[in-house]
Amino acid sequence: MSASPVSGGSPRPASSIPETPRPGHAPGHGHEPEIEVSEGLPPGFGEGWTGRVAFWLAVAFSLFQLWAAAYGTLPSQIVRAMHVGFLLLVGFVLVGNLVAKTKGGQAFFWALGGLGFFTGLYQWIEYADLIRRTGFLTQMDLIMGTVLVLLVFEGARRLMGWPLAVIAGIFLAYCFFGQHLPAPFIHRGYGYEQIVEHFAFGTEGIYGSPIYVSSAYIFIFVVFAAFLERAGMLNLFNDFALGMVGGVRGGPAQVAVLSSALMGTISGSGVANVVASGQFTIPMMKKSGFRASFAGGVEATASMGGQIMPPVMGAVAFIMAETLNVPYAAVVQAAIIPAVLYFGVVFWMVWLQAGRDDLKGLPKASLPNPWQAVREQWPLILPLAALVYLLFAGYTPIFAGTMGLALVTVLILGAPLAAMIGPMVFRVVFWVALGVASASFVEYGVDLLAIVIAGLLVACALFKGARPTIGIVRDALAQGARNALPVGMACAIVGIVIGTLTLTGIASTFIGAIIAIGENNLFLSLVLTMLTCLVLGMGIPTIPNYIITSSLAGPALLELGVPLLVSHMFVFYFGIMADLTPPVALACFAAAPIAKSSGLKISMQAIRLAAAGFIIPFMAVYTPSLMLQDGGAIAEAYGYPVEVAYILLKTVMGVGMWGIAVVGYLWDRTTLIERLLAFAAGVSLILAMPWTDEAGFALTAAFLIVHGMRTRRNRAVA
Repeated sequence: MSASPVSGGSPRPASSIPETPRPGHAPGHGHEPEIEVSEGLPPGFGEGWTGRVAFWLAVAFSLFQLWAAAYGTLPSQIVRAMHVGFLLLVGFVLVGNLVAKTKGGQAFFWALGGLGFFTGLYQWIEYADLIRRTGFLTQMDLIMGTVLVLLVFEGARRLMGWPLAVIAGIFLAYCFFGQHLPAPFIHRGYGYEQIVEHFAFGTEGIYGSPIYVSSAYIFIFVVFAAFLERAGMLNLFNDFALGMVGGVRGGPAQVAVLSSALMGTISGSGVANVVASGQFTIPMMKKSGFRASFAGGVEATASMGGQIMPPVMGAVAFIMAETLNVPYAAVVQAAIIPAVLYFGVVFWMVWLQAGRDDLKGLPKASLPNPWQAVREQWPLILPLAALVYLLFAGYTPIFAGTMGLALVTVLILGAPLAAMIGPMVFRVVFWVALGVASASFVEYGVDLLAIVIAGLLVACALFKGARPTIGIVRDALAQGARNALPVGMACAIVGIVIGTLTLTGIASTFIGAIIAIGENNLFLSLVLTMLTCLVLGMGIPTIPNYIITSSLAGPALLELGVPLLVSHMFVFYFGIMADLTPPVALACFAAAPIAKSSGLKISMQAIRLAAAGFIIPFMAVYTPSLMLQDGGAIAEAYGYPVEVAYILLKTVMGVGMWGIAVVGYLWDRTTLIERLLAFAAGVSLILAMPWTDEAGFALTAAFLIVHGMRTRRNRAVA
């Protein structure tokens, strides 16, 4: 929205209204880039009547999830089963429409989708009877359970690729054949009926905690992001970032970092950020003189940080809160400082690299006024502000996300109606009345908000000029469901892994090994955990990476004295970094076609940019106050705020010196001796050993003196 709805302007100038795609046609042909998260599928829903059916199935998926979240009248088991049923239905229908080469192939995938949806209906219809016959399943139960497991594997393979399906398949095979393995991997053996019941019924397998979080939290926030993007939030973020940092040294790259950080507050998806923001930022960086691989690396590195950027963060944050049984606000609190440091590191590395390559900022005259953009589009911030308030006021993420989404809908539908009202005073009265009615949900519940939205839909349908906004809402519902497919399928199939751990107890073997190593060296245990995250991340996305690694390493690190939330954040952080590390580097390969460079080259640049950021999780383990957890000796002596400030100062200096060592530049290019000094200073500030802090401060001072004096002499001679 480039004109404030309160002022009565049109919701967006005609030149910037995104073309609302017809159901069944691929979105993304308008002026705004679409967030396409489904890496395994081409964009859109397909052509012709099959595309229209797929589109409306996606809309139905969103409506079902929103109804279940808003009213919560269905048992959790049914919601989980229907969530997986819809994932399979929409996923296979899209595979049939977009991938199948023949009509027969399309019909086959549609049949798989229908069968997958029926597995959800079967759980709903037989819900009470299934509970009564637990442990004594019928032949039909076993057939449906087997079909569900097979379809989840095939759906995950189609949407996420082979690696995750293979890893889950290895775990499933272990359930069947582990009794034939040597110690310590041997288990007692399980029958076919027991395995099927464990994975396809109850809450230990496919319908376990990950799919609960996907159905209850993640889906709502994915749709919320789709609505905000449709409303123009991406334009606001880009304009604000351009105006704020476009003119500084390395401005185009700094714009990419800031806009990705802002976009991360609502999308929580690294690959989505790369695709959405990268279409705007990567060409701008290349035009300003940055190498293609570096431009792609900046966008990939910054975009992946969106998963740890409050308030929404990534899907993993909701899974973490559910796993640890802590409020979502506690996870956000722990992530605040690491998120700021992560993006601070990327800003710093870009600033150093731009200085080394003598790259200037964009001309000030060509940049928008950031505060003017905020003034013109400030209503878009209100739903996000309401979401943050509700999350930190103690409301559940389900309630906060649903209400935030409803408020975005009110904003989208109300804007064109306000534009039709003549005198300013009446427009103000309209928005005030609408705001009061919408805010009353806190007191009177969701029914009132539903009535407000229904009234706005009827009003928009009656006025020709307002009808396009109904299409925006419709398309956002469909796009949100499509964006949720890969996340949901990852949560479904990773239930196989978690179910194997709970059925066989193999996790205790891994935990014992980590504890045995860590008894003598915690640092080595952390390095092994980091390597596990990075290796797993070569083939699977952040969500299953986190779930698998935290299930294995989290309890082990807790036994070694690492606070549980800190250990899970450690795993989360390196699960994100895995998407930047070769050879797979999903975020980097998403940036490759936009940057017109190889994904491997972009990955190497991303690792270089994020090098200093690798140390932040290690520092948080040794000094948990970096994640606003319990304080240590400094807190006892001088107070908790002093410890947090000191640790933050030390971390900033450490990553700053490490960045100088990696890039080789501060006020001028550094010599080999200066780079070694900077590296030694960074390492000393990172280590939590006696006298290392003092040594780090001394080495930092020595570097600044040596480098500063040499730079001054060189400039005097020049």
